[in-house]
Amino acid sequence: MTRPKKLDPSSSPRAMLGAELRHQREKAGLSQEQLGSPLFVSGSFIGQLEAGTRRMQLEYAIQIDEILQTDGYFERNCGAATKSKYPDHFAEAAEAEAVAVTIKEYAPLLIPGLLQTEAYARAVFRAYHPTAPEEEIDELVSARLERAQLLDDPTNPMFWSVLDEAVLRRRVGSPAVMAEALRHIASLIRRHRIIVQVLPFSAGSHIALGGGLKLMAFNDAPPLAYLHGLGTGQLLDDPASVARYELTYDLVGAIALSPEASLALIESAAEAFAHEQ
Repeated sequence: MTRPKKLDPSSSPRAMLGAELRHQREKAGLSQEQLGSPLFVSGSFIGQLEAGTRRMQLEYAIQIDEILQTDGYFERNCGAATKSKYPDHFAEAAEAEAVAVTIKEYAPLLIPGLLQTEAYARAVFRAYHPTAPEEEIDELVSARLERAQLLDDPTNPMFWSVLDEAVLRRRVGSPAVMAEALRHIASLIRRHRIIVQVLPFSAGSHIALGGGLKLMAFNDAPPLAYLHGLGTGQLLDDPASVARYELTYDLVGAIALSPEASLALIESAAEAFAHEQ
């Protein structure tokens, strides 16, 4: 079993709540499975709460206070731990992403959020919210760029993405915006910061035609899979489901271009957009 890492309670409300949950559970002499049983959740789920990769819902907080006799501590504090700048369907995935050690993402339509430039993200959000005031778009863009700072670290997390060729061809914003966005990805690849493969149109039908997929692995918690669509998202921790989607990702990667051929195609598409501009 992987030794739980030492949490930094000052890093976020969720980390604070997770650290306290671990402390109180161990103080009560309960294993993660024993605490999870009366909540009808797995020991893995309790581990994810303690690691900060899952948010604590109010219903669980109330029951945990009763089981651990913590005088309403978790009920009082879970509100702060569940506040997020992200949409409800994505908030939990974004917060798990922030502590993941490995992120794998299949992107069928758009450049993944962690790889987007400011101009590309602005064009995406303006398309999503055509009548929103500029201040609202600014906030959305700022949150996305803040997420992208994960890749400022030279090695962690390891990020590997398979991009459908549609991601390269669909113009989001102006040709100049696309050229900049694709060159940004190429730069990250050339710096050996990320791994990217392109799934070409010539591959035809494949197992992931149904939508986007993100896989996240952690040092001290079980892996998660996140499925996303139009204004919806589902975060899965069931081991069988996660294993199925890990296989899905592997099969997509198997029919995608090599990283070297993918880089050449990305740079070629960037040049085509630059010449169009």
